[in-house]
Amino acid sequence: MTIERFLTGITTSGTPHLGNYVGSIRPSVQASLRPGVQSFYFLADYHALIKIDDPARIQRSTLEIAASWLACGLDPDKVIFYRQSDIPEIPELTWFLSCVLGKGVLNRAHAYKAAVDKNTAAGSDPDSDVSVGLFMYPVLMGADILMFNAHKVPVGRDQVQHIEMARDMAASFNHRYGAHFTAPEAAIEDNVATLPGLDGRKMSKSYDNTIPLFAARAQLQKLIGSIVTDSKAHGEPKNVEGSALFQIYQAFASADEARTLQQAYLDGIAWGDAKQIVFERVDREIAPMRAAYEALLADPARIESILAAGAAKARAIATPFMVQLRHAVGLRDLRAQAAASVKTAKVALPLFKQYREKDGQFYFKLNSADGTLLLQSAAFASPKDAAHSIAALQQQGAAALATLAAQVVLAEGVSSAQVDGALQTLREAKAQAKSEKNNT
Repeated sequence: MTIERFLTGITTSGTPHLGNYVGSIRPSVQASLRPGVQSFYFLADYHALIKIDDPARIQRSTLEIAASWLACGLDPDKVIFYRQSDIPEIPELTWFLSCVLGKGVLNRAHAYKAAVDKNTAAGSDPDSDVSVGLFMYPVLMGADILMFNAHKVPVGRDQVQHIEMARDMAASFNHRYGAHFTAPEAAIEDNVATLPGLDGRKMSKSYDNTIPLFAARAQLQKLIGSIVTDSKAHGEPKNVEGSALFQIYQAFASADEARTLQQAYLDGIAWGDAKQIVFERVDREIAPMRAAYEALLADPARIESILAAGAAKARAIATPFMVQLRHAVGLRDLRAQAAASVKTAKVALPLFKQYREKDGQFYFKLNSADGTLLLQSAAFASPKDAAHSIAALQQQGAAALATLAAQVVLAEGVSSAQVDGALQTLREAKAQAKSEKNNT
């Protein structure tokens, strides 16, 4: 089975609200449980620096957002959940990509163009108050995606341009240095649910109309009670069409529950009673997660530990990949001198070793590039059987570990992500060698 890599970035700015939960957190957590998918979720704190210059706010938002996703069911044992700034290879890759991407591409980026247009309309210098960070934002996003060779990136249509730019970066780098990057695809989220806010407009921090996801029960009741409704009195039929209150209920209720409230609208339910029903239904889903969220907030060391473990899994992939990329661009050990006619010097790679023991049985092991044991096989009756297992690992990556559970075992302290990173490095090295051979 081929494993697809999905990557999702979560900007660490502000406190999550019900709209974030319905539109992003809940569906993303559900998607992370799909078979055949390796999911990467990262807290995009480098990106947050473009918009926020308050250090305390950055730190608090990172804590709250990490706690929110974990409380909502994101399982750090089943996904790779990490903080962007814990992966030093990402800014290094950002520089590599900036050296192969034309400035004209960034000139066309929507956020940069919008800032220039705003300044021009105001009669200011086009680049007034435009930071290099804002201008380079798409390159950093490209590095986030390409570092892990994500196949799919769930985004709204307003973010598709960034995925196209990442594809341009991958193609440009591959053209110069051989096949290293997978061209990512946008997984367009056309059906993302959006919630209305307190005033009926889309729930957004920009409109100051949000309901915090983990507001205390009393505050949640008060906020839902303040949702704008029409002036129809108790006993008068009410329309669910355009009713912010009903739309919020619908996002949490079952189909049967929604039909029941819809009938109550037609029967003239009082707005106060309707708001109480909505509050109770929302709180029923949120309350258990609120308790988990508050426990996590009270134990930041636990969150830090989870993020550190996620960073270790991410770096098990990123670090060997960056060694490969550094070698590709010529940042090499000067002692490894090669003849001028040789395009690339040998770089240490993970290695499968097959061997036969005195018992007459056949075995294999996988070592990392520095010789560390990652994986050891059990005994095979023939070298052909051992080779079949090696082929499965080479083709499927860590996904093959489940089907080979009786034949292979991870070395002590080694994670499946480390094995997956080593196997990916081998696949990419093979692809590069093939590309170089075709170009000669």
